[in-house]
Amino acid sequence: MNLEIIYEDDNIIVVNKPAGILTHSTLHKPAEISVSSILTAQYPQIKNVGDNKSERPGIVHRLDKDTSGLLMICKTQSAFDFYKNLFKTRNIKKTYITIVRDKIKEPTGTINKPIGIKSGTTKRSTKSSKMVKEAITEYKVLDVFQINNKYYSLLKVFPKTGRTHQIRVHLSSINHPIVGDKFYTKKPEIDHLLLHAYSLEFISEDNQKLKLEIDPPKIFSEFFNKDIPKIIANKLN
Repeated sequence: MNLEIIYEDDNIIVVNKPAGILTHSTLHKPAEISVSSILTAQYPQIKNVGDNKSERPGIVHRLDKDTSGLLMICKTQSAFDFYKNLFKTRNIKKTYITIVRDKIKEPTGTINKPIGIKSGTTKRSTKSSKMVKEAITEYKVLDVFQINNKYYSLLKVFPKTGRTHQIRVHLSSINHPIVGDKFYTKKPEIDHLLLHAYSLEFISEDNQKLKLEIDPPKIFSEFFNKDIPKIIANKLN
């Protein structure tokens, strides 16, 4: 399997991760195909990069399995250390596109709710008291659609922290779950999570200002029978 490469230099690769593929292998699924396994086969040097080389070589941040979009992988240890620090200090701007249930009344908002692990499960929750960490998500409403008397909101989302399932948990906590989220909603409308890592903005290791973007997959447009990339472009300009 080949991954679409959006950007590459001597230090990093940024790919368009399809939904349904792991970012890296796990202890429970060591043989399952992942971005990490695909790229280490093509770039063997990546096997020696990272802070857990056996499980997630080259991986400096991650996307959920069901989330599509931009994912950065480091080719060298110096690049890994550099970009890990950028993510940690919030000097990489991450923008996501998502579609949620119902009409969000305010044009912008901030969700500042700590996230922990729900007792007895692997789910995350804003109401948990186990392994709780700060979590902040900002959002902007780009458009509102109506289908069969039901409203849906198209959002641009900016996670300011990087907790597992953060965007999904936060939007669900304000009663606007993401369309297709089988983990945090009941009776999802479609069998595809409409959450996409749309852009990354940062100053590279060789001091270049980069802004990388990739449009959401076709399922976003097919669900509404609308040109979602065109709507996004018009709203962002």
